[in-house]
Amino acid sequence: MSSWLLSSSRARTSVVLPVVLFSALLGFAGKHFVMPAARAANTYPAHDEHLTEAVTLALDPYDMPDKAAIFTVHYSEVGFIPIFVVISNDGDQPVSLAGATAQLVTHDRAKIPPATEDDIYRRISNPSAGVKTNPLPWPKKVKGAVSKDAEDEIQNSQFAAKAVEPHSTQSGFMFFDVSGISAPLAGAYFYLTGVRDSKGNELMYFEVPLEKYLSVPSKP
Repeated sequence: MSSWLLSSSRARTSVVLPVVLFSALLGFAGKHFVMPAARAANTYPAHDEHLTEAVTLALDPYDMPDKAAIFTVHYSEVGFIPIFVVISNDGDQPVSLAGATAQLVTHDRAKIPPATEDDIYRRISNPSAGVKTNPLPWPKKVKGAVSKDAEDEIQNSQFAAKAVEPHSTQSGFMFFDVSGISAPLAGAYFYLTGVRDSKGNELMYFEVPLEKYLSVPSKP
């Protein structure tokens, strides 16, 4: 190869490599989690609307690959199902969620609470260990076993609202450990208790059958 061709090849390489590396960085940056925008709760198929109390709870499971693609962590592969929880307050007073308790009840009456951040960290770092039955005294986090992007996603995606202001909506994900359950949503119910009005009175509990979600025809 002539010296001219060799220098030309090197010049092209010196230009191409930074472009490739920059493109790769952009690709990684594009994988950061972005919370989906929430609609009014009564627009979701799976919802429970309390007309008298003017509060509606809705659920939108992210159980299909196209929906779950918003996450960087493959939660289904480690036994979790993410459920997008939406609460709309159409009343004139705020409602408190500070003492609220959520629960997924399967068709065989197994009661599953939302996983904590630590539960998810431990499962990602050790996928074969069950969240509910593991007897080992795990540390809060397994240092170095969870990437910074995954840690940020777990922290930022979870439902964290303590109140819903008048004429507003709060949303976020709850993650449920459904490892070992082949069809966790079939025949399942979601319950939310402990929601209180501005005077401290507890609202009627919310009950959402997940069949409302499963029975919706898929879009063509």
